[in-house]
Amino acid sequence: MSIKLPAVVMLAMIVPGFVPGPAQAAALTDAEATFLDQLVTASAVLEQRCDGYEVDGSGGVQLGARLLGSPDAAMAMIDAYAAAIKARDGESYDPAKFRPEVFETANKTFRRVKADLIKNPKGACAAYGDTSAERGLLRRY
Repeated sequence: MSIKLPAVVMLAMIVPGFVPGPAQAAALTDAEATFLDQLVTASAVLEQRCDGYEVDGSGGVQLGARLLGSPDAAMAMIDAYAAAIKARDGESYDPAKFRPEVFETANKTFRRVKADLIKNPKGACAAYGDTSAERGLLRRY
């Protein structure tokens, strides 16, 4: 019986602690966790359609390169986050870029930030949006 990867991902969301295969041993470094938190926060601001902000792709890569040591490492984290988003949404993604620890961490952060944005739209949009702009992940328009 073969199980498709999206089904395994859904199981990982439902059953805490379930992570398929050898990926279970992987953990985010402090720098990766910091960059991922900042990526997720900026994407939540955009997803919530906070007025006055747009993505700053080159700024995001530059921030990631400073935190992770290289543009390639930054792009790898961005790609892992993109794969996590696609997995969460049930879309096809590159399994080579999917990291269960990124999926889990991003999911928790996104829920937390989105809850803040829903509870206090103006204040949270300004706080998270301005912080993301200062870091270079978003631009004000």
